Amino acid sequence: MKFIKYLSSVVVGGLMLAACNRGGQPSSTNPGDYSTATGIAYSYDDEDSSYYRVNDFAELPQGPGLVFIEGGRTTLGSMEEDIALTRDNIERTVTVASFYMDEAEVANIHWLEYLHSLKRDSAHDLSIYTAALPDTQVWSRQLSFNDPFVTYYLRYPGFRFWPVVGVDWLQANDFCIWRTAKVNENLAMQAEGGNGGRGLFGRRSAPEPVEGEEAKPKPSIESGYVLPNYRLPTEAEWEYAAQAMIGTQYSEDENQNNRRLYPWDGHQVRNPYGKEMGQFMANFKRGRGDYAGIAGSLNDGAMITDYIYSYPPNDFGLYNMAGNVNEWVQDVYRPLSFQDVEDMNPFRRDGAKDDSTFYDPQHSLLSDEVRIYKGGSWKDVAYWLSPGTRRFTHQDSASATIGFRCAMINAGSSR
Repeated sequence: MKFIKYLSSVVVGGLMLAACNRGGQPSSTNPGDYSTATGIAYSYDDEDSSYYRVNDFAELPQGPGLVFIEGGRTTLGSMEEDIALTRDNIERTVTVASFYMDEAEVANIHWLEYLHSLKRDSAHDLSIYTAALPDTQVWSRQLSFNDPFVTYYLRYPGFRFWPVVGVDWLQANDFCIWRTAKVNENLAMQAEGGNGGRGLFGRRSAPEPVEGEEAKPKPSIESGYVLPNYRLPTEAEWEYAAQAMIGTQYSEDENQNNRRLYPWDGHQVRNPYGKEMGQFMANFKRGRGDYAGIAGSLNDGAMITDYIYSYPPNDFGLYNMAGNVNEWVQDVYRPLSFQDVEDMNPFRRDGAKDDSTFYDPQHSLLSDEVRIYKGGSWKDVAYWLSPGTRRFTHQDSASATIGFRCAMINAGSSR
């Protein structure tokens, strides 16, 4: 008798499932009322644990500060003459999956917000706050009067939207972890209805729980209210985003008419179009002792770093993918990266196939703590503005010429 009842429920469930799916196939945002695998009803009730619970899900808003980068096939590697004779970035064809990237470099104001949060949340252990402080001494030079930048560059309001510098690779990663947590906390508050104020996605955040108050559990990945992690981009993602080759495809035939030496059209560093013709497209060192041009006609206009939204964005809408500051990427540096490479989302996370023990430690800097940075800076000549060029330094090194921006996977999509 029980079996007949069970069979009847399955048949009825199957009929209801068929009826439910006549209007279209189930999807992530509309999975239907019944499982297409078992015919058993889904549960949408928090209290009912007898059936598999399916949370309501709508596509999440784009994370703050991010721009969508549509992936595809590209050719990575340097187009410039290999002046350093490193032979470490020879051209190879790969596919990079779609992802998100900050439209501009992480700025001083963002880092000050981070420091404020750490100081508040770790009042009993200031070592966490202290470890996050940028090295402002990166501006100090024995033969140069850059002393004012040591004191003012990070904290003076006029520099709020200038790129943060003096941050090493480890600190940049810690910032990404903090940013992920804060964005998702705010998103979770909104999912619960907020408290009538405005937050990152349109509502104000609910107040922080008072001391002694029990913190609410964080939403799970299955809830649909959690954005993926902010993180440093891989070298392949960064280089692909800097190329912005979508601007060279003019038809549906998957042909790109030319390669780009820089993140913009043409093989020169000046704007070839319109009212801005002749103006430099990036903030870089024009020649020995020439950082900005002459008074009365400053060209790139910046003797050190510049406003993060200066200069035209590339075809992905990204600002300063050449010049201003170099940018950290995730990858460990190896000279044979172009040989030992996957052709789908290439990324070198350690010394696989090119172990650092193969190199003479007395004459080599190579280890799994050496990271790549790209893009050129205010202090670099035009050679380093080309997306395919690459340099490396130890992950705990900081410089007045290196900053970073964050990236995020395109979750829930295979494109």
